[in-house]
Amino acid sequence: MEPDWSDLRIFLAIARAGTLGKAARLLGLTQPTMGRRLRALEQATGQTLYQRTSTGFVLTDEGRLVLEHAERMETEVLAVNRKLAGQRQQLEGLLRITSSEWFGTYLLSPVLAEFGGRHPGVTIELLTDARIYDLVRREADLAFRFKRFDTPEIVSRRLMHIPYALYGTKAPKGAVLGDGAGVRLIMMDVALAGMPDSQWLQQALPHAQVAARSNNREVQARLCSLGAGLAVLPRPVGDTTPGITALDIGAAPPGRDIFVGYHRDLRKLPRMRALLDLILERLVNI
Repeated sequence: MEPDWSDLRIFLAIARAGTLGKAARLLGLTQPTMGRRLRALEQATGQTLYQRTSTGFVLTDEGRLVLEHAERMETEVLAVNRKLAGQRQQLEGLLRITSSEWFGTYLLSPVLAEFGGRHPGVTIELLTDARIYDLVRREADLAFRFKRFDTPEIVSRRLMHIPYALYGTKAPKGAVLGDGAGVRLIMMDVALAGMPDSQWLQQALPHAQVAARSNNREVQARLCSLGAGLAVLPRPVGDTTPGITALDIGAAPPGRDIFVGYHRDLRKLPRMRALLDLILERLVNI
């Protein structure tokens, strides 16, 4: 019995996710379907490809051999798909974009609305969760990140610089550079404590108390406007949040550069070029 190589998507998803449940969510399938198709692939190859353990699925030696070939096949299929997509001339179809939540809300949304009015045949899908989407596997077509892209296949450029500021409903008495006694702060969560603005805030107001943490800039801005504490925010967020104002304590927090990236095979895709040109026109000189 010949294997159905379309089931390699199932095989690869399980290898990357480690469990049927996670792999099923990645592909939008049910666990029973995933399990059935994996068993069919194993029966067709005559090999046990995974060891089933209490914590998940572990590749056997035979499975690792199949994985090498499956990844090469996937790479070729993705390359063909990207090449074909890059040759299409119509301004229609889907464009999948990924960015941070606040950047998508405050800076991209107005541009995307304008683009939609110009090109109604194009559907925009904006992904703003914390996951880093893979441009090589075309999980997204266009990505906006706070650091340079280091994958050779990705065309990358610096888009713009975002200034940050310290915000509050008013300046507390202790809001003095090098002090912070009696000041309450709203900061990024512990996992993101190494971000430049978080480090600056701890150094600028070393005696302040952390009142709240969130990895969501809009939540931070809302807490700040309700008087929960001071927060360092991107100026596009802070300057448009009612009830808070930028504070001068003798030094300003560092800003961040935004980089845009896309796969080189898509550089001639008309709908992406049109969107990227509009984004550059609207955002570069802000």
